[in-house]
Amino acid sequence: PSCSGMNTTATRNKDPLHIAILKSGFTVVFSLSIIYINGILIHIFRKHQVFNMNSRYILYVHLVVNDIIMLALMVLLIILSQTVFTINVSFCVIVLIFAISSNLNNPLTLAAMALECYLAICFPLRHPQICTVKKTYIVISLIWFLSSLTILPDLFAVVATRPAAYFNSRIFCLWANIFTDPQLEKKRDISNIIYLVTVWLVLFYAYFRILFTAQAASANAKKARNTVLLHGFQLLLCMLSYVHSIMIEGIIKFFPGDALIIRFVISLLIQVTPRLISPIVYGIRDKLFREYLKRYFLPSNKATINPGKMGKKPT
Repeated sequence: PSCSGMNTTATRNKDPLHIAILKSGFTVVFSLSIIYINGILIHIFRKHQVFNMNSRYILYVHLVVNDIIMLALMVLLIILSQTVFTINVSFCVIVLIFAISSNLNNPLTLAAMALECYLAICFPLRHPQICTVKKTYIVISLIWFLSSLTILPDLFAVVATRPAAYFNSRIFCLWANIFTDPQLEKKRDISNIIYLVTVWLVLFYAYFRILFTAQAASANAKKARNTVLLHGFQLLLCMLSYVHSIMIEGIIKFFPGDALIIRFVISLLIQVTPRLISPIVYGIRDKLFREYLKRYFLPSNKATINPGKMGKKPT
């Protein structure tokens, strides 16, 4: 599955040169556009204290950073696969580890954001003590640690079973081409199922606790419920990448002559397009962030922004 293995838009058969250039060019431009948008959001976050002292926005920016890492490494692999086709195994392993970690981080970050919404609505007085900046960064560190637990055992197994010369050879950079042991694939599938089930349980718990809280009629509670629902939608998009290979192989059976274009389109829709969701949901939907975005793009607008009027409780 490509949420835990970067199947990207590369294929085992090379396209004609002009087609490869068109595919790579479109993907690179599209991905860099999303990276640019997300980069603006990170710039606004770093520039304004009101954001980097708020646990909700810290988790959001972590989500954005993971999207940037994923897209940047995907673009790199696409370009390499369409030009040199094979790359050094050691370099491929490093790229895949970071790409897969960033992908696995997203569901866990969504779960953390849902819990933050739940705490903000159901425990408004305790929320500032629970969701501190220090604790938020501890949670982010834990997210990276948990994602690494699903990858490092595979790496250790390959290092233990492959000769040293193998890591100096060249290979078409796919996770399945390096980690070929069927047991490792079963282990990854079990890990993915555990992660997704856990995240879904957290989302459902947070949503229904917010739904049935005494404050459910308030505007903040309604907004929090909608936010958790959006987290669920984002998780659904992430889950699509778990059936990435199945979708491709199934469509190719009906259109065997179009395998290359099918792989390209499906990968683009599943791997790249969902990265637009975070900037839309948080950069535009969030009132405070939206006001600072207006100031960024319209610097002549000198209107004073009062964060207190934008909603004191992060939802």
